[in-house]
Amino acid sequence: MKKEYCGLFGIDRHPEAARMTYFGLYAQQHRGQESAGICTWDGQRIREQRGMGLVADVFNERHLGKELKGQVAVGHIRYSTTGVSLIRNAQPFLVRHGDYRIAVAHNGNLVNTYELRRELEAQGSIFQTTMDTEVFVHLIAKHLNGSTLEEAIIKACSKIKGAYSLLILANDKLIAIKDPNGFRPLAMGRIGESYVFASETCAFDLIEAEYLRPLEPGEMVVVENGRMRSMRICEPQPRTSCVFELIYFARPDSVVFGEVVYERRKEMGRILAQEAPVEADMVMPFPDSGNYAAIGYSQESGLPLELAMIRNHYVGRTFIQPSQDMRDFGVRVKLNPVRSMIKGKRILIVEDSIVRGTTIRTRVKKLRELGAREIHMRVACPAIRFPCYYGIDFSSKGELIAANNTTEEIANFIGLDSLHYLSIEGLLKAVNNKSQYCLACFDGNYPVPPTETTGKDCLEDVVRPGIVGQYCK
Repeated sequence: MKKEYCGLFGIDRHPEAARMTYFGLYAQQHRGQESAGICTWDGQRIREQRGMGLVADVFNERHLGKELKGQVAVGHIRYSTTGVSLIRNAQPFLVRHGDYRIAVAHNGNLVNTYELRRELEAQGSIFQTTMDTEVFVHLIAKHLNGSTLEEAIIKACSKIKGAYSLLILANDKLIAIKDPNGFRPLAMGRIGESYVFASETCAFDLIEAEYLRPLEPGEMVVVENGRMRSMRICEPQPRTSCVFELIYFARPDSVVFGEVVYERRKEMGRILAQEAPVEADMVMPFPDSGNYAAIGYSQESGLPLELAMIRNHYVGRTFIQPSQDMRDFGVRVKLNPVRSMIKGKRILIVEDSIVRGTTIRTRVKKLRELGAREIHMRVACPAIRFPCYYGIDFSSKGELIAANNTTEEIANFIGLDSLHYLSIEGLLKAVNNKSQYCLACFDGNYPVPPTETTGKDCLEDVVRPGIVGQYCK
């Protein structure tokens, strides 16, 4: 199972800044379900509210109507790709330095966090969290003496390597930044006289904001007193946006990297049908991730599309996991088959991707038990054979079934009659901007090479009740 990155939202000069940020985060809840936070500037200080859980659980009317005062706000929802799951690692990350109160929200992963953290600690910096985001904040503070805030940010960006889209609230300034390769999505919009920023355009749709454009790789946009200015933080680099946004992470009604996600997923399914046709009675997805590729496959192949697996939309994060001998119960409570559609049928399942294969194996086993005559699977992305160091939660080869097994071996493990992955060439045919995507998890060509210490986290080494102490690993 893949886990999401993070989601960002920011708004400038709006009388309901906190409430708009709440809705902007709510629209992007799929990007992170671990923690949420909002910071606002009230003219004198930054106000904050952060908590563990979903957006609707963290904020209430008191927060939005009374406590989070101010007309400028940034918000963040998080799934931890670095740093342990604790409240102090929730973002935005808030600091005070001189005359500035700074709140930083970050989506992405840095590949040189370990080296920078050790260097900063040697110079006297004291870290309060295990997040790579805090490294960036210390770098800004280091360069603020004698420099403007914008200059300090540019100097900090020159030191960090990897994937980052950032929103920074510094007093009354709202600053948006995208890394030189453009790994992570970040879009700019407008509602009335207010500029807004979000990881995905579905956030703009909810608050009825106009989508203006995506930020360019290596661009910094500064909004102050209603005026917007853009500048470059570095020399242009080859654009390598994360193609997994189009395959899986982004909401299908979003525009990401200038691409309509729904259309790209349908096209992946259509090309998949051309690459790997099969005689079957129906096409079915495992909802919701496979839905749109399955539509494309069905339309291209002429096979009927059936929603023979029904999703329970009311299973939340608070669901208590059962005992080990019932470990597949958590899978069954989320999806349940329509039994009459399965028995005696030749089924073609269209999935968006396979990472570890264990969840799909349980679902296929259930279909066999219900009497499916044949079960074929077509996957709307290439086989994932290499770890991602830029924010996706598969950071070691041992987690990836395709890194250590052939397609035939994977089919046997899952219990399939046949299996086919979309080719890399087919994936690139399915997108508009073929040269702009990172394909490292498929081909191992990393646009920003990892270091020897990439993936090493300085974790909590203080034992507290309920927390297992760990050292740097």
